[in-house]
Amino acid sequence: MKNMSTFANFRVILLSAICLLLVIMFTACRQENEMTTCDGQGKVKVDQDMTGQALADALMDQWTRDHPDRDWMTEEKLRHELKPPADNSSLLQGGQAEGHTYGQHTERDLLMWTRETEKFVLEGSRIFHSADLLKSTVSVSCDMCHPHAANTHPETYPKFQTQLGRVVLLRDMINWCIDNPVRGEHLKPDDPRMRALEAYIMAQRSGTEMNYGKH
Repeated sequence: MKNMSTFANFRVILLSAICLLLVIMFTACRQENEMTTCDGQGKVKVDQDMTGQALADALMDQWTRDHPDRDWMTEEKLRHELKPPADNSSLLQGGQAEGHTYGQHTERDLLMWTRETEKFVLEGSRIFHSADLLKSTVSVSCDMCHPHAANTHPETYPKFQTQLGRVVLLRDMINWCIDNPVRGEHLKPDDPRMRALEAYIMAQRSGTEMNYGKH
């Protein structure tokens, strides 16, 4: 009986070893392709034979893991009113400037332009409404004086501002507000936060006629 029990245990161990070996061999033989995620930045390895919905799900799963804060844009839209970017669908009609380097556009191009522009403006909205991102020492954000960027009038710059005693651009006035009522961190002209703030303020005045110098 003892010999039979030992033989049975040996068979179980042998079968387990064979199964493990087969798994290792299958994994080693499996062909994989490296794919780029939908944002053109992330990479993910997928089975060579994977196609259709399975492939789309694998790429989206990797993108989701690479972007844990992916929902911030949706949340920002829900919290604050935002004017949509311009509709460029007319570019897909007619000749599209044949012969010009930048004259040929696709629907994918238009979607990418809209997405990136909206993301840029939404980042400005997030900073505009956050005392923390403005690094305010008195817990003041831009929207406390200018809800939805009201009464900012970006279409009137450049113009003379008595607060600064000279002709200024919109970014100069933004910094004056950050330095004074907000008591935050002064931003350089090329600071990503300054560029985003300018984008948001200008976007909120979409459709307004330019009229520089107006008071």
